[in-house]
Amino acid sequence: MRLDKFVCKSTQLSKSHAIRCINAGEVVVNDKVTTDEATQVHENNTITLNGMVLKSRQFRYILMHKPANTICSNIDEVYPSIFNYLHVEKITELHIAGRLDADTTGLILITDDGRWSYSLTAPANQCPKVYRVNLSKELKADVASAFEKGVQLQGEKELTLPARLENISLTEVLLTITEGKFHQVKRMFASVGNRVVSLHREKIGDIYLDVAVGQWRYLSDDEVQSFKR
Repeated sequence: MRLDKFVCKSTQLSKSHAIRCINAGEVVVNDKVTTDEATQVHENNTITLNGMVLKSRQFRYILMHKPANTICSNIDEVYPSIFNYLHVEKITELHIAGRLDADTTGLILITDDGRWSYSLTAPANQCPKVYRVNLSKELKADVASAFEKGVQLQGEKELTLPARLENISLTEVLLTITEGKFHQVKRMFASVGNRVVSLHREKIGDIYLDVAVGQWRYLSDDEVQSFKR
């Protein structure tokens, strides 16, 4: 974690105030005055501000049911931010781990633990995500096989990683993917001559969506640790 972020997370200081304190030599890391706010620090470091030992607040891990026509952003833009539904302190310290398009609904994970969110989103970790997809027309019989082998998306050099398709009805499916390319699900179905009418994320890793639209809850310790494993 950056030193300025650690100071903010250990005090009530704003980021600008924390940086001023660091630049002024008021912060000591492992008995050494550190004036660079970008210095990386770790849990086992001893960090003091004007002689007071700092201890970071516990990280937060939140599950939310994203409504349609909202954006995965900390601020309102063309559409309102999903953070309007989240009523917690120090909300500016939080970020979204794995975004959804404005018209896509479902499971969103929010945290202030950057290392944890990286474990979800890093391509090498291939975290599975399950989407319920409604299509504009009946699905061709060979699409499941094509997705399992990987399909070519427009503008991409490599095929998509193997994906699993489960038919719910003629025009509704569950799709499991382990990567997160731009508009990937929509582009996958476009590549086989179909169009996504609605898209809903139901599961990330071992975590299922279990709250109503616009509602949220904290993750259990076991859910948090499931990604670290």
